[in-house]
Amino acid sequence: MLATEKTRNTGWFENGVRTKGGEALPGAVADERWYVLWTHSNSEQFVHNQLAAKGFQLFLPTIEAWSRRGGVRALARVPMFSGYLFLRHVMDKAGYIEVCNTRGLVRVLGERWDQLEVMPDGEIEAIRKVLGTRLPILPYPYLRDGQRVRITRGPLVDVEGILVRGNPNKGLLVISVDLLCRSVAVQIDCTLVEAA
Repeated sequence: MLATEKTRNTGWFENGVRTKGGEALPGAVADERWYVLWTHSNSEQFVHNQLAAKGFQLFLPTIEAWSRRGGVRALARVPMFSGYLFLRHVMDKAGYIEVCNTRGLVRVLGERWDQLEVMPDGEIEAIRKVLGTRLPILPYPYLRDGQRVRITRGPLVDVEGILVRGNPNKGLLVISVDLLCRSVAVQIDCTLVEAA
């Protein structure tokens, strides 16, 4: 029996690693992508906790917002995009079914398990950078038209968004998530931007 036939028939690879079948080859790079999970109202953290316990990689961006409970006004952490969180995964049919069986989840955005909407890595990275700055973040109406700019210096360097000027020196940088038709805004110094 030839060595290649032996390795093919027994499940052994040349480097001595044995697989059970259906697994990626050792050293193969998986094609992980960001997907958007749509949850029931106020279930973002509940869905996050269930999937995190199963080992999924998730991103639930939160911001501080004022809320009123029992007549008392307090600052609380709330999801940046109400009703949504993000999942990074190599989505196969089994993984899709496991995600869809999560309590509190409405669905994964997309047509079917093999035609899901993919969130661009650049948009996730822009959200992470904005959160890391500790600058005030507030919800903002989703914009399609306007001046697209890139930050040239400071903690938001290379972040792109739409500039909404308040006055000649200060403005709002609106970062949009096209897949959700939602936006957030962060106050910036207008001297730190250039046309993208």
